[in-house]
Amino acid sequence: MRELVARISTAAFKPVDASSGAVFRIAFGTLAAIAVARFFLNDWIDLIYIEPSHHMKYLWLDWVHPLPALGMQVLFTILGLLAVGIAVGFFYRWCVVLFCIGFIYIELLEATTYLNHYHWLNLTCMLMVLLPLNRKWSIDAWRKPKHHPSTVPALVLWLIRSQLAVVYLFGGIAKLNPDWIAEAMPLIIWLNQHGDYPILGPLLQQTWVAYAMSWAGVTFDLTIMLWMSLDKTRRYAYAVLVMFHLITWQLFPSLGMFHWLMIASTPIFFHPSWPQHTIESVRRTVATIRQTLDIRRPKVSLSAGCGVGTSIPMSDSTPRLTRLRKLAVVACVLVVLTQVAIPLRHWIYPGNVRWTEEGYRYSWRMMLSEKVGYVSYSVTDPKTGDRWIVHPERYLTGMQVERVAIDPDMILQTAHLIADDYRSMGYSSVSVRADAFVSLNGRSYRRIVDPEIDLAGETRTVLPKGWILH
Repeated sequence: MRELVARISTAAFKPVDASSGAVFRIAFGTLAAIAVARFFLNDWIDLIYIEPSHHMKYLWLDWVHPLPALGMQVLFTILGLLAVGIAVGFFYRWCVVLFCIGFIYIELLEATTYLNHYHWLNLTCMLMVLLPLNRKWSIDAWRKPKHHPSTVPALVLWLIRSQLAVVYLFGGIAKLNPDWIAEAMPLIIWLNQHGDYPILGPLLQQTWVAYAMSWAGVTFDLTIMLWMSLDKTRRYAYAVLVMFHLITWQLFPSLGMFHWLMIASTPIFFHPSWPQHTIESVRRTVATIRQTLDIRRPKVSLSAGCGVGTSIPMSDSTPRLTRLRKLAVVACVLVVLTQVAIPLRHWIYPGNVRWTEEGYRYSWRMMLSEKVGYVSYSVTDPKTGDRWIVHPERYLTGMQVERVAIDPDMILQTAHLIADDYRSMGYSSVSVRADAFVSLNGRSYRRIVDPEIDLAGETRTVLPKGWILH
């Protein structure tokens, strides 16, 4: 075991060109800045954080509350500036730490807006806190070149690659269910909605197209990281990846930034020096064109000047394996194992995770279900026998209600909200029961919550919920 750890550690701390990591940093910061800008452009700050009088919370995080309107505007402005700071590598460590804290905070404010790619952005940002991605093509490196060598340990690239790999791998595993494989659901439903597309509309309404796309989607998710990891197939795999995400971006724009995050991030699988070689190739091409056009210029060596074409000196000696480095490798392995365990945790819960949503979040279960529902509540005062029918729109916005109606945990949260409201009006012991019906992938509506259970008396927990109907 010690020998294995030593061998892994040796490979992990082998110095490689830092330019690939620098391009990743630039892409990440740029797209993070665009993501923040979209909140302003779509007026999401007011819609999500200011207008709602109540917010759906994550378990144990009820104490997290939004700032006043001006505070939220200022916070998003600061996040945008921090994202730019990450991209240009200006006080990189501070920018990435503060951006990570701020973005996680806004994501914890409202559970109905959970998105897998924002979860990926948070996890990646936490990794970047520890990764020296500012060693090249950054203001930090320009200011203090002696403190920023042009190489990074190979482990830096491994970690980013693993963070990308779990998205596709578990996205593909989640699609291995009867609805997706045998029924082409929910793609049949979604593609039928694009019948008005020019030329392709009638084709998208063909059942066989939905089946072909279902099987192609699961094959892509399960294998793309393998093809991206092999030298002989990497270029072709990336071309397929770009085409795949451009097509799904056109068909499913609700996925927002996900497509662009994946397109911009996956070049990290190429050789660490690929940006360096690309720039050198472009310069040679430009020089050839100039020579062809008889543009006479003094001959300048392409390897001189800014050093774009120069090779990065790599140490042939084996890195010294200190105890700290071995611990770092072990810690990284534990991080990866945790990322594997979390998407599989739904197996400890009974029933279909797509129905119960127990263990659904943080599991890369993307584009899996067409789920719609409606819910109302029956509030009863046992002392007087008075009974009221309450609709969640009384407390929540339309956007929140749409999500609450299909999520048992949020149905429970809303029941607690209603009970607290009635208690504040003097009804000290009301019971709250839910009439909640959900349709999954075009099936008929069925109850998702036991209507005989007083949800006001049920506590939120990570344990299986006996009041969910399977």
